[in-house]
Amino acid sequence: MKRVFIHTFGCQMNVNDTMRMSEALASMQYAPTPAPESADLIILNTCSIREKAEDKMLSALGRYRQVKLQRGALIGVGGCVAQQEKNRILERVPYVDFVFGPDAIQKLPEIIQRVEADRVRVVETAWVDSEDYVFPRADPNTSRGKATEFITVMKGCDNVCAFCVVPHTRGREVSRPFGDILQEAASLTTVGVREVTLVGQNVNSYRGGVSFAQLLLRTAQVPGIERVRFTTSHPHDLSDELIEAFRVEPKIMGHFHLPVQSGSDEVLERMRRDYTVAEYLERLGKLREARPGIAVTTDIIVGFPGETDEDFEKTYQLTEQVRYAGQFSFIYSPRPKTAAAMREGEWGAVPHEVKIARLERLNALQKKLSVEFNAAQVGQTVEVLVEGASRTDPTRRFGRTSHNTTVNFDGDAPIGALARVAIGAASAASLSGRQVGIDSLPAVVIPDVAAAPEVCVA
Repeated sequence: MKRVFIHTFGCQMNVNDTMRMSEALASMQYAPTPAPESADLIILNTCSIREKAEDKMLSALGRYRQVKLQRGALIGVGGCVAQQEKNRILERVPYVDFVFGPDAIQKLPEIIQRVEADRVRVVETAWVDSEDYVFPRADPNTSRGKATEFITVMKGCDNVCAFCVVPHTRGREVSRPFGDILQEAASLTTVGVREVTLVGQNVNSYRGGVSFAQLLLRTAQVPGIERVRFTTSHPHDLSDELIEAFRVEPKIMGHFHLPVQSGSDEVLERMRRDYTVAEYLERLGKLREARPGIAVTTDIIVGFPGETDEDFEKTYQLTEQVRYAGQFSFIYSPRPKTAAAMREGEWGAVPHEVKIARLERLNALQKKLSVEFNAAQVGQTVEVLVEGASRTDPTRRFGRTSHNTTVNFDGDAPIGALARVAIGAASAASLSGRQVGIDSLPAVVIPDVAAAPEVCVA
């Protein structure tokens, strides 16, 4: 067996794409390895949402160059940076052998054969037209050993927000037929999976034969599926039907990631986000009424072109008002081909030191709110889907609550069990406790040493 190491950057879509790469390479007798120094093939599955992600990719390529020199390993770059930069990657990094976009994952065996047989460097970044795109069918055996797994339900985005490069790297929205999704969910239960997360760049705009709310409800009805999650969403697709699904189906977990991006209507307009803060809060209020106690998380961009001190104060005040359970906040960085990058001079670039100061202030507030949100669970008993040994202490177990909060706990519940855990301590990022019971056990016994490929995620 030859060995492949895949270094994954970015979102859950990329993590799922990495699984599909591993499956495609299995036909060439490539087995995954967690150690790049033992690999015959190294692939970087890249992200281009932020400039820092590209810097990480280039830094990783520099480290893997030694493996090529010592072992003759092939090196490939896939994902969104590959789609964005194409042959420029080969020009910048002479030891990269091939570059491929997200639509070319199923062509990986063919690409590698061309590199090996013809001794050429290959770039495969052609788009697949939406009407011709076929979502790769997952091999459930790749997920053996896991209690939870991702299912891709759509790709691309039609919103063209001013800051976002996704439409240029992932293309237009394409939804997967709902029957295929339900079949994949059912097949995952045969290897022990009990929770699925439906993923897409703009997942709640899904149009694959049923509405997204109907897709969630139907997935929850698949025998063996005990929990359903999804990510990522756009506020304008938070429909009354989707809110009602949270009201009626307890298997839909009590967590909603709803990116607001800014608390200023003026900034939202420049961002091309087609809602106001008032409209966002109205939809959020209906969601919280339907599912009391739901954990809401968000994305916020600090220092978007033209953002004034007053604009930032509105974002800070919105964070205080909503009391997010958590947020991913970042300073603005211009991305190629986006409206914000082309008009930054016109709108007014925010000085870097101002961006950093605003981000630090916002992060300090969110840390306080996250601690308070998690501290409210201390003294409570919560249901946790057990995912394996704790990453911080292998003598303990870990899993996640309905709120998507990580729990490390003392106990012996097997992977896939729904355990009851009494919470004794909380931090901004996780909870700690002890097992006091088990609500249900998985139908399939899952060994503690997962058989699924190890994935390096940055």
